[in-house]
Amino acid sequence: MAMRVLGLMSGTSADGVDAVLAAFEGPPRRPRWRLLNRASHPYPADLQRQITAIGQGAPCSASELLELGEAITEQQAAAARACDPAGQAALVGCHGQTLWHRPASGERPGNSWQLLQGPRLAQRLGRPVVFDFRAADLALGGQGAPLVPAADAALLPAIGGWRALLNLGGIANLTLLPPASGPDRQRPVLGWDCGPANTLLDLAVQRFSDGRLRFDADGAWAGEGRINETRLQQWLQEPYLRQPPPKSTGRELFGAADLERRLAELGADALGAGAPLQPADALASLTAFSAAVVAQDLAANPAPLELLVAGGGTRNRLLMAELRRRCRGLQVRPLAELGIGDSDREALAFALLAWWHALGVPGSLPAVTGARQAAVLGVCARPAGTGR
Repeated sequence: MAMRVLGLMSGTSADGVDAVLAAFEGPPRRPRWRLLNRASHPYPADLQRQITAIGQGAPCSASELLELGEAITEQQAAAARACDPAGQAALVGCHGQTLWHRPASGERPGNSWQLLQGPRLAQRLGRPVVFDFRAADLALGGQGAPLVPAADAALLPAIGGWRALLNLGGIANLTLLPPASGPDRQRPVLGWDCGPANTLLDLAVQRFSDGRLRFDADGAWAGEGRINETRLQQWLQEPYLRQPPPKSTGRELFGAADLERRLAELGADALGAGAPLQPADALASLTAFSAAVVAQDLAANPAPLELLVAGGGTRNRLLMAELRRRCRGLQVRPLAELGIGDSDREALAFALLAWWHALGVPGSLPAVTGARQAAVLGVCARPAGTGR
């Protein structure tokens, strides 16, 4: 019998919660699944600013952190009710809101903080909530990210060659699925964080608009500018972007301080050419950079037949045009053509990971995260009075 599971995802962009209600049944690694409903619940602007500021190191008291956790949990509950007003889901998988992600480095283990009050959410919704999905993989020496590639492999069929999936959220991350036949069919699923997608772009738009705009709608502002290709090619040589997987990243590397450095370099180039830096030129270069980091990674790995794209960046026309231009010879198309909408993929993945948790099925891929072994992911909080 199918289990109905609600998946909740709030990503690096910190712009709100994506929710899906899905039904799963059959073999866990190749389940039969249906999307029953979806909803997107935006964060209030003040909450987004607070999350982004704390993620960039802004001072914050213990009481403010406590109240931030309460506010985020209430937003997750609101998204859950919008997606599943009749309470059909037997289980909820909630990622929480990442405040800080620290990949392993040398002898220092990795760690990651997804803020959520899981028991409070379970009580609010009256259903078990699986959360804290990254901790088990981190404890086994993994990056704790990315976790979506395992779900991609389970939910999407293999084709005659490698298939790539790209999420353009705050960070651009890739999954490479092995082909259905041929010598590579036994290769492991691959996945990693490429670099910035919308983090730098959104921060730049907010800076140039004095906070009036939160993002560059349709890439229209950047579309008025010119790309500094010379500077972009220099950026592509930076250590993280040349580092082989496993790797993961976030605002800790591609955040406010990184933006200021890049704007200073673009500004120096513009002044050298005899004019001040124009916001449209900066946005055009940052948009092209987000596409170029993906193209560079795809060129260094098994060549896929197609690239399926999801996430908020799919609505940025210039970003998608740059992606197609730089991924020459590769078919680039929306994941939505396969029935998984732009904002559905990651929420659906955490619904599946919650279902796997309930079944005791490992949800991590050591080839992706670098962990010593696969693990059942998440911690389950139950409403009071529902038993163990």
